[in-house]
Amino acid sequence: MAGPDGGDGGRGGHIILRGSFQQWTLLHLRYYKNVLAEDGENGSKNNCTGHDGKDIIIEVPLGTIARDEETGELQAEVLEDGQEIIWVPGGRGGLGNTNFKTSTNQAPEYSQPGEMGTEGWKLLELKILADVGLVGFPNAGKSTLLSVVSAAKPKIANYAFTTLIPQLGIVSYKDSASFCMADLPGIIEGAAEGKGLGHRFLRHIERNAVLLFMIPADSKDHAQEFEVLLNELKQYNPELLHKRMLIAISKSDMLDNELKEAISATMPKHIPHLFISSAAYQGIDELKDELWKALNDK
Repeated sequence: MAGPDGGDGGRGGHIILRGSFQQWTLLHLRYYKNVLAEDGENGSKNNCTGHDGKDIIIEVPLGTIARDEETGELQAEVLEDGQEIIWVPGGRGGLGNTNFKTSTNQAPEYSQPGEMGTEGWKLLELKILADVGLVGFPNAGKSTLLSVVSAAKPKIANYAFTTLIPQLGIVSYKDSASFCMADLPGIIEGAAEGKGLGHRFLRHIERNAVLLFMIPADSKDHAQEFEVLLNELKQYNPELLHKRMLIAISKSDMLDNELKEAISATMPKHIPHLFISSAAYQGIDELKDELWKALNDK
């Protein structure tokens, strides 16, 4: 008799992705597979609005991509620290009967129900964000170089695929400047088709600004090895060939000047190349200069 007084319902909780520079992998989500946000509260009399459901925030490392597993649709991409993206929105809250009163219907006896929430299977994928990505066959000296130029401690051994997951290191440069380098698992022929570590490795190259190709000095054919590496990138994603590239001939402390000249003659003219030795710390400062130049050359 006193008129309508039904309050609105609260919305359901969102599932939100938040970027965090303190996270480096998705391992913390491995056993966190069923995520259920809270329902919104019903509205009540005296025009009292129900509270919204509690949001669930999932912290992910920078470079994380979110997809719908069934359709493969790209739904979100987290690139900045603190960035928040509503991945799965909560259902809209209902409207109480107060919203429907009019001059001719001053006591409506109906309301609008809230929306049901959504559910589905989702997929999170991490693509490493680094300034420089190390590209090469297994045992090309990538991990050794990273351990020398940064404080990273990647596993180093004399057998193929010592590195199974990407390793990141911060390389100090002049005047307190620095850049991020990624030691990526080694390529083999057929990686673009999924052989070896295949796509698990190649997807990380997409996010690197500069690609540093590592070719060991004791390679049987330096130019051919570079062409194989380049071909694998081309088959996986032709756009990777537009990135800035450098070539480092590693383990070069075993070479004399005559051999260096012979190798230089076979290298592509349009891509800078250097001779380095991580163990003897030869050519490392020059390599840093070239990488910094490539990163800052517009």
